[in-house]
Amino acid sequence: MNNMFWISSFFALVASTQGCGVRQLHPHALFDRSIDAEYKIHPIDENIPEIEVVDEEYKIKPIDENIPEIEVVNGWNANSWPWQVSFQTSRGEHFCGGSLIDNYWVLTAAHCLITPRNHFVVLGQTDRGSNKERIQTKNIAKVFTHPDYNKQTKFNNDVTLVKLSSPVQMTSRVSPICLPGSSSTILPGTICVTTGWGRTETEWTPRLLQEATLPIVSQAQCRKEFGPNKITDAMICAGGSGVSSCQGDSGGPLMCESSGVWYQVGIVSWGQKFCDVGVPLVYTRVSYFLKWIDEIVQFN
Repeated sequence: MNNMFWISSFFALVASTQGCGVRQLHPHALFDRSIDAEYKIHPIDENIPEIEVVDEEYKIKPIDENIPEIEVVNGWNANSWPWQVSFQTSRGEHFCGGSLIDNYWVLTAAHCLITPRNHFVVLGQTDRGSNKERIQTKNIAKVFTHPDYNKQTKFNNDVTLVKLSSPVQMTSRVSPICLPGSSSTILPGTICVTTGWGRTETEWTPRLLQEATLPIVSQAQCRKEFGPNKITDAMICAGGSGVSSCQGDSGGPLMCESSGVWYQVGIVSWGQKFCDVGVPLVYTRVSYFLKWIDEIVQFN
């Protein structure tokens, strides 16, 4: 992991007896990332079934014809990321990701349009087709979308906080990610990770959680790619290196590691048409919204 990610201060919101940002891996598979450019997985268990394709009825519609929602393309099957959550419909269909930031709160993208009555949260899941994982399913009590989010443009201030109806039980499979300090600096070229059940090269909604490593891209380079008016200070860009997020990954984390601790620096937001793996993705910059996040959590 590139160590150019420098945290200058810590955000105490997620303090708990379990701590935050620490993974306890469940090595159900052996990864060989040197075999080919696509970083395919080599399962230890030959009985792991092939990934299934979901019914066409449940495909996620892009947020815009020209700038669709986002996927992990050319990633690989992931071990457990204990803060990763799946937002699902009442019929159990995954449509957006999110990340646990404390025992009551989940961070996601505003354009996911989460509603308490129609959606619920699944935590501790890696294999969506397994009934053996110790998952936790939570109803949604409240949804707080940033007041400056514009549903028409679906670009800037793309952040929502979701309060769960009851606290999660912290385990090795369910724990929060850390949030960076408001003055933290992430240098271009820092290698970070994004995760999700979004569309891959071959499947619309994979059964197994996917992950991909990708570099942080400078604001100047990102503005050159998308135009100076579309990339604001509330955004951070990453990718363009042969992997990409896509439909179904929206709301999930872009995270960087420092001294063994993972920090969420971005929320999967939007990108180029067709999730081009040669073009950076745009993420909501978490540090930009720390004051808003802190206020919502403290007073609700």
